[in-house]
Amino acid sequence: MSHADTQSTITHYLGQCGADPSIGREQPEYLGLALRKRHELLERNPALAADWAAQYAHWQVHADSHYRCLTSTRPAEAPWYRLGVKDTVDVAGLPTRLGLRAYRHYPQRSADALTFLDPRIALTAKVATTELNIAFGAGCRNPHFPTIDPSGSSTGSAVSVAAGLCDISLGTDVLGSVRWPASHCGMVGLRMTQKAQSLGGVFPLSPRMDALGWVTRSADDLQLLFPMLGLDALLGQQQPLKERYQVAILEHALDPGLTSPAMLDMLGQARGALAELGMAPSEVRMPELWACRGDAWQLCARDAWLASAAWMRRFDCELHWSTLSALGVGEGVSDAEYQRIQQRMDSVRAGIDAWFDDAGVDFVVFPMDPNRPFDRRNPQPGDSTIPSPADEGYSQKISFTPLASFSGLPAITVPICLSSDGKAPLAVQVMGRRDSEHQLLDIARRLQGVTGLLPTRRLHV
Repeated sequence: MSHADTQSTITHYLGQCGADPSIGREQPEYLGLALRKRHELLERNPALAADWAAQYAHWQVHADSHYRCLTSTRPAEAPWYRLGVKDTVDVAGLPTRLGLRAYRHYPQRSADALTFLDPRIALTAKVATTELNIAFGAGCRNPHFPTIDPSGSSTGSAVSVAAGLCDISLGTDVLGSVRWPASHCGMVGLRMTQKAQSLGGVFPLSPRMDALGWVTRSADDLQLLFPMLGLDALLGQQQPLKERYQVAILEHALDPGLTSPAMLDMLGQARGALAELGMAPSEVRMPELWACRGDAWQLCARDAWLASAAWMRRFDCELHWSTLSALGVGEGVSDAEYQRIQQRMDSVRAGIDAWFDDAGVDFVVFPMDPNRPFDRRNPQPGDSTIPSPADEGYSQKISFTPLASFSGLPAITVPICLSSDGKAPLAVQVMGRRDSEHQLLDIARRLQGVTGLLPTRRLHV
């Protein structure tokens, strides 16, 4: 066969891959509607669900071929809403792969967090994750910000929502694994209060920091779906909603030697929006918790390394070099240091309610990161997802996400504006008391009512 014939054969094969290229390449219009608007339309005319499902079927084929965020799917006849689940969370009847190329198991029952779903929500997909939550890259593309690395182990959770393949997606957040990809895709990401009893059927990475997390396009979308997910059964006594909340900016994050001008400017816009809502922020310090940011990473690394011997026996497959690099950081954490960190965590968590009381605040606000989201066109900094104290620029690498993780508190990330070049979404985090999820959704929804949603495009693949 000549070179030309070979090329022709390859081209013909590639042309046959996938569905009819003339159908379904543009995102259906209904996927651009706010979920509350869709809900109103479906209540008036439930038959729309079947029409929309037919449109979605064409879109799914092309969109996932392009954005590569679904690992397995199952059909749903005419759902009102589609739920995606991170591939470290068990779903009965679908394989759990943990981001590994050569491993899967089929659980007999779904994770506890999926127990109370409203019938209008269909669990239709497992979504991509990084290897064992700690490797680089899940292979997904960022739908609205294509030059930005969607990052984080719950990458598929954010990308699937941004691509219109899921209306809401469940992930897990240890040190920012939901908040990072959500913010980098211009979505809203909620890390819930850390509760061990809510994590049945969830792959454990760092059990004292593991938490459920959810991604939607907006805080209003998540607020609408929250009761339909049955999540109140997983929560404790919720903090009551208020007409006005006491909000404070975290003073430590205002250091221009740590936080970039772009993120400080974004934080200034968030401050202005809160003031417009009648909740002008004060400034507050959290010195004890702030000093534990690096400890959170070391704890996670050590937890992963301690578990790795059992992982190796069970998975029996070659791990990615970045997974091994992250485990190497954990190997360097001594038993004495590990014990010290856990004792420090106990002290922080025991005193966190008193800190909120003494400070007189409901929420603490700070940037998602010290810098704008990472541009995938540049080399990935470092050789591990878990920073080591010996790393250059360590104080920036440990970032701000460990504040909620180490204290076990809930936090929500809210996109505020675009970078000056218009290519990156910039977001804040709002951290509240334990069991303040309803309050967090309330203030995030109000904040977005002032700042608006980030401009996005109707996708075409």
